[in-house]
Amino acid sequence: MDGVEIRDDRHAGRLEAVAGGEVVGRIEYFVLDDPAHALVPVHTIVEPAHEGKGIAGSLARELYALAAREGTVVAPLCPYVVRWAARHPEEAPAADPELLRAAKRWLSEHPERF
Repeated sequence: MDGVEIRDDRHAGRLEAVAGGEVVGRIEYFVLDDPAHALVPVHTIVEPAHEGKGIAGSLARELYALAAREGTVVAPLCPYVVRWAARHPEEAPAADPELLRAAKRWLSEHPERF
């Protein structure tokens, strides 16, 4: 993944992979505040020309690292992030089931967000 920078656009709810000034991949997420603070990834998208280069995995890894730096957790709803977390339990602590239920409720109450 040479030449790819990962940046967090918290306001927009996107963790972006940028190469050559172009966004080539992203994780779309929201921040849950109740019952606990959590980052909730909903979608992982990599532009077709950049698939197979490890971008999605790097985004997932950085999302968990970002959460750890902030002292919060990740409650993944995105199927890709769920699979990535299952393969990397040392980097991706499992989310509390109640937190996942709350994240699903929030998402169903805000369908316009994604």
